[in-house]
Amino acid sequence: TLFRSRDTDLCNSAVHWGSRDKRTKMAANASTEDQGNPLASHSFIIPKKEIHMVPDMAKWKRSQAYAEYIGFILTLNEAIKGKKRTCEYKVSGPIEKLLALLNTLDRWIDETPPVDQPSRFGNKAFRTWYSKLEQEAENLVATVIPENLSAAVPEVALYLKESVGNSTRIDYGTGHEAAFAAFLCCLCKVGVLNVDDQLAIVFRVFTRYLEVMRKLQKTYRMEPAGSQGVWGLDDFQFLPFIWGSAQLIDHTTLEPRHFVDEKV
Repeated sequence: TLFRSRDTDLCNSAVHWGSRDKRTKMAANASTEDQGNPLASHSFIIPKKEIHMVPDMAKWKRSQAYAEYIGFILTLNEAIKGKKRTCEYKVSGPIEKLLALLNTLDRWIDETPPVDQPSRFGNKAFRTWYSKLEQEAENLVATVIPENLSAAVPEVALYLKESVGNSTRIDYGTGHEAAFAAFLCCLCKVGVLNVDDQLAIVFRVFTRYLEVMRKLQKTYRMEPAGSQGVWGLDDFQFLPFIWGSAQLIDHTTLEPRHFVDEKV
């Protein structure tokens, strides 16, 4: 599992996010001199996009990062299997801080109303809202990541900025949602989140993220990015279908065949 208890050691192997894609690079063999901060000797880099053409996807799918990202999704999938959002679970300090971060993004929407413009879609006020995030992303992430891991902040913050949509096209799609999942996975990799946070990550943090993203989409009339039309489950989101289906596993009354039932 990508999650680890707070008392376990960080693995010594290098961790790469996206073999030449948006990636996190940590130098292997953390110094044993600083047991309180096993990442003290790790170096972080600013991720950059490396998937530009279809052949690049093959490199990504062969990478360790891809395996870890999919493992992150499936680990959470297993954790919430058969569970309701109303079940009992721990809400840790880092989870509370992530919720506060998302609440700040929500408040900024209220402070940045849409502007009058001829075009119906893609309200340009989104660019004003996004500029606030661009300026404050590292400060926001620094409230979640402890000071002894501050070197990771610039790298992790980029995934947050990539998770809310594109300010040039004023659109949002499943790729932006994937960036938020990568943001959460990075927090797990550096030890900010751990195995006890699994349920809260999905039921509290990701749910709140969806609420804020839906508010962004509606307020600024954002276009769907890379829509597959009738071939896609949704123009904007994908993970809710994966994790939501896991919740319905072994349900006492609902079965897959019921999804076409309007009453359901």
